[in-house]
Amino acid sequence: MAVEQEGEIRDIGGFVKEVMRRRNKKPAQLARDIGVSHATILRWLSGEDIPRTESCSKLARYSGWPLADVLALAGHIPNKAFTQAAEELPEFREYAQRKYPKLLDEDEVSMIEVLIERRRDR
Repeated sequence: MAVEQEGEIRDIGGFVKEVMRRRNKKPAQLARDIGVSHATILRWLSGEDIPRTESCSKLARYSGWPLADVLALAGHIPNKAFTQAAEELPEFREYAQRKYPKLLDEDEVSMIEVLIERRRDR
């Protein structure tokens, strides 16, 4: 089951539940809106399954949350690694913003920073 403590969403099920609450949607309505099955939404809510990265992207666009946060809640990006990468690699962020201002958005830059950090840890 989704866990929410002190206003903090702790997993993807809690996130999906919060998105449904804020949008006043039932699971079937959310499923239709983002293009997944009703059963898929129920599995996310129950913790039986997590969304694939494509579904995380749909959830991020639908909810307005940063993609990296949704990916972290789903377990695709560790929260700690994401935070560390964003702080330790400002030179890449600055480079990407100068070199690719229209091609890369903030979420994509953050994801690339995480991948760089993971590679450095090997």
